Formats: sequence, C-alpha cells, structure tokens
Amino acid sequence: MTRVQIRFRLQRPLDDAMRARISDAYGLYGIQRVNVAPSLDHLMVEFDASRLRPAEVESALTGAGIPVESVTS
Repeated sequence: MTRVQIRFRLQRPLDDAMRARISDAYGLYGIQRVNVAPSLDHLMVEFDASRLRPAEVESALTGAGIPVESVTS
C-alpha cells in the first residue's frame, strides 16, 4: 500500500451536513483519512495510491456530496 496525501479546497462553507458526509468518507474505497483544516476551508485526504488516483478521490468526494476542488501546490 502506498499512502499519499492530497489537499482539496471546499467549494462552500462547512456545515453540519457536510461534516457528516466527511465522516462517511472513511467508508469510501481506498480513503484512509480525511482531516479538515483549522481554517475550515480545506481538506487533507490520505489515500491508498495503489487503489486510487487523485482524480478518483476527488470524484468520490464529490459523489458523496462533499463539493471539493483539488489544490495544486
């Protein structure tokens, strides 16, 4: 297993419904950890790179109702 971290920007402010969806993201295939930044506007996602690519992680989060966009840098 190859663990990789990628940063995502939340496209709208964090609310209670989105918090619940973020906690459910642990059940998504290959996602190991999801941390919300102290500023509440970014997520740091740790995932298994042998199972998922960054675009698939983004798609899985968006499909789970977590509106994100990847941050390059």
